[in-house]
Amino acid sequence: MKHFDRKDIARNAFMLNGKLARKGYDWWWHSFTGVDAETGEEKAFFIEFFVCNPELAEDEPVFGQLHENAKRRKKPSYLMVKAGCWGGDACQLHRFFPWNETSITTGVPFSIIAGDCYASEDKLAGSISISPEEAAAHPEWMCDSGEMSWELNVDKKIAFNVGYGAGSIMRALNAFEMYWHAEGMKTHFSGTVTMNGRVYNVAPETCFGYADKNWGADFTSPWIWLSSNCMESRITGKKLENSVFDIGGGKPKVFGVSLDRILLGAFSYEGREFEFNFSKFWTKPKTLFRAFETETEIVWHIEQSNRRYVMRTCIHCPKSEMLLINYEAPDGSKKHNRLWNGGTGKGRIKLFRKKGGSLELIDDIAVSHVGCEYGEFC
Repeated sequence: MKHFDRKDIARNAFMLNGKLARKGYDWWWHSFTGVDAETGEEKAFFIEFFVCNPELAEDEPVFGQLHENAKRRKKPSYLMVKAGCWGGDACQLHRFFPWNETSITTGVPFSIIAGDCYASEDKLAGSISISPEEAAAHPEWMCDSGEMSWELNVDKKIAFNVGYGAGSIMRALNAFEMYWHAEGMKTHFSGTVTMNGRVYNVAPETCFGYADKNWGADFTSPWIWLSSNCMESRITGKKLENSVFDIGGGKPKVFGVSLDRILLGAFSYEGREFEFNFSKFWTKPKTLFRAFETETEIVWHIEQSNRRYVMRTCIHCPKSEMLLINYEAPDGSKKHNRLWNGGTGKGRIKLFRKKGGSLELIDDIAVSHVGCEYGEFC
């Protein structure tokens, strides 16, 4: 029986209606690994389509970080295409479009077109080029300089359908401040990426791909995300070809009331599902987590449990390979100024079965190519 691997592309639809049209964001996130066509070197990439406050549209993109806009309390309104890479030369590139140059299918399945940038359930295409002079002259763009273009097919294999009311009355009431749906927590990408003149091939077997979306009126703090489908059993030495884990959350708000520090978690382990979901109270979910910054790394220690199972996750990622990723909130503020974001994390997961008053080890798993985020408002 599938508990969380339930496809629902309706949750990938454009969500900025009603109140969210004038104070809301919606984004479609994709991350994956490519291989340098000449050297064979791996590089981790991300591509995101982020939309904000359509009802406040003007003829040009509106940036909340511009002093004159902040003084006039003008909120941001635009499509931002975000793309970049992680590693020793990590960078984020932003390209902005006004709403009158953006076409979004509001039904199912979703699609977004702006210039040569395109996103849908099964395709990604686009380009961004930012010169050093442009990046320096436009701090409101919140990005680095560089060039990246891409042409990719997208095949979403395993979903994490969190199920806490998205697409129901709770969503209609905008009960949660931030929603999450991972239609493709394991996704096969294929195609090419060109980054600063170098061509990278992207293939299903080596991309370790991921695709999700978030939407709402504000961001969570703390902000936690971990996911990977590159796993190997430390017990048997076998690569786990049909496995993926996904953990996200922090401190959600429901009707403006903050819940305790809690996370949503799912582990698809060779076809078996293990879920740790606070909205499914009958499973008696519990979460303990600690994320912190050292001089050289970001580290996550997480223990999640339900009535029958326990999952312990420890991940670390070098800060030298990560970004401080940038977003404006729909109210125009920049609340996350130290939101660490990476795609080259490594670590270990231990999965246990509860047996009597003790724990029985199911597997001890090495993980790499971990997508990861940690940040708190500061």
